[in-house]
Amino acid sequence: MKKVLSAVAMTLVLSGAAYAAADAHRNTGCGLGTLIWENRADNSILLQAFQATTNGTSGSQTFGISSGTSNCQQPSKFVSNDKLINFVQANMDNLAKDIAMGKGETLDTYGELLGVAPAQSVAFNSKLQNNFGSIFTSEHVVVAEVIDNTLTVLNN
Repeated sequence: MKKVLSAVAMTLVLSGAAYAAADAHRNTGCGLGTLIWENRADNSILLQAFQATTNGTSGSQTFGISSGTSNCQQPSKFVSNDKLINFVQANMDNLAKDIAMGKGETLDTYGELLGVAPAQSVAFNSKLQNNFGSIFTSEHVVVAEVIDNTLTVLNN
């Protein structure tokens, strides 16, 4: 039994080292730990463990992803506007009605929060109305999906 466990452990160590050498950042991601431990001569499993532990315990990976710092890239669809999120959450039903009609106060405010220029509001309203089913994909759609789906519609 000891031989089997030793063989499994050795296989994991060797395959982990080979994988780590290929791309360390894919294993540990971005964040404070990746920054602190990044420029070390060896790319060992221990080094990657330090990177991952520091990233996990400092909470810097989540912050880095949302802010685009610490060697993290902010997702292209990321919306960091709390007002927008709160607005959609509080007005989901009215927003759905206004998008379906292609006009309305809730839709106008939604456009403003998304940074739509007043001169583009008619085109914005029309585009969302024509893609209603792509934005509100089900009756159980959540706020993040509505915002993400809207951004996808606007970027196409």
